[in-house]
Amino acid sequence: MKLNSLKPADGARKDRVRVGRGIGSGLGKTAGRGHKGSFARTGKGKIKAGFEGGQMPMQRRLPKIGFRSKLKNDTAEVLLYQLDKLEAGEIDFAALREAKLVPATAKQAKIVKKGELSKKFVLKGVLATAGAKAAIEAAGGSVAE
Repeated sequence: MKLNSLKPADGARKDRVRVGRGIGSGLGKTAGRGHKGSFARTGKGKIKAGFEGGQMPMQRRLPKIGFRSKLKNDTAEVLLYQLDKLEAGEIDFAALREAKLVPATAKQAKIVKKGELSKKFVLKGVLATAGAKAAIEAAGGSVAE
């Protein structure tokens, strides 16, 4: 097989329809566009998405609902058992980011109680849930915000 002998499979490529080439073609005169109207004109056949012929469109008939907080994406959750993988001592936001427990897009972190903690940690500048605080203090650590 050579590159110059390659061709598409039979029926894979259709010939384009040549419109406006006489009455015998079946698509002569109006070229399949019908008579008059916006779709018969050049450059006028587009209707914007959601247009319903002048009827009030669906996206305007339905009520506006919900709210998406932009702040929600700024706080990363760190699970309690993930802290156990770090060396005991003082933990701040920079230490969590260095350990790759917090994504680069996060602006703050929050410790959530899930799993057990066996080491003693001192949290500084990191948020923690009430359950996580209790677990850290039970292990001998402390939480300072």
